[in-house]
Amino acid sequence: MGNKIENWFCVDLPVTDYRDALELQHTVVAAKIQYPMTWDVVLILEHQPVFTLGRRGGLENLTVDRRFLEKSGISVVQTERGGNITYHGPGQLVVYPIVDLKRAGLKVVDYVTALESVMMGIAGDFGITASRNPLNRGIWVEGDKLGSIGITVRRGISFHGFALNVNLSLTHFDWINPCGLSEVRATSMAALEASGIRMSNVRKSVQTHLAAVLGGGVIETGREELLQMSAFSSLRRPSNA
Repeated sequence: MGNKIENWFCVDLPVTDYRDALELQHTVVAAKIQYPMTWDVVLILEHQPVFTLGRRGGLENLTVDRRFLEKSGISVVQTERGGNITYHGPGQLVVYPIVDLKRAGLKVVDYVTALESVMMGIAGDFGITASRNPLNRGIWVEGDKLGSIGITVRRGISFHGFALNVNLSLTHFDWINPCGLSEVRATSMAALEASGIRMSNVRKSVQTHLAAVLGGGVIETGREELLQMSAFSSLRRPSNA
């Protein structure tokens, strides 16, 4: 499958505001477009409660009143990723790979399939067998959605990524038609009684399966270091690599 990834800078973040994470993605994407960077980036995090709308919209799939959301302290954010409406919140692991698809030799459809493989591998680490649905991208367990994918591509650079339900409350999914499908129910690894589930272990599993499916080694770095590298056009191979 293509040339695959050379290497990753991995930034492990705490619970993060959606707009803040989006701004960080935009900064890295702009740097990767402007400079010839051979290393790709992955952000691993959880979000504060938010509903996001993809390019296909989704407000029509919000099943509660906007005033109810305001009282609940949950915002609705329009974004440029693919797909429809979805929910993010603590207990859901969100992964944003920022990848030069052309350099990696990846077509968009193959990349999305690879992200599904990553999520299936993570679920398998905790005793869960998930599958694909060719009509609705993401991963599924007995008809319930465990993980979602929504990406966008800007000048060959893919960003946004996937969201895997680990141990979050599923109540908020009752307030929407997830991905615009009224018959879809969300599930989580905790609801499926995953074995030995801890968010720290799931985060580590992401790194393992990204490298296994897409290639490359993983170098952990911090947010500020990533911003400095982006600002100074770097994201280059370290001199001691």
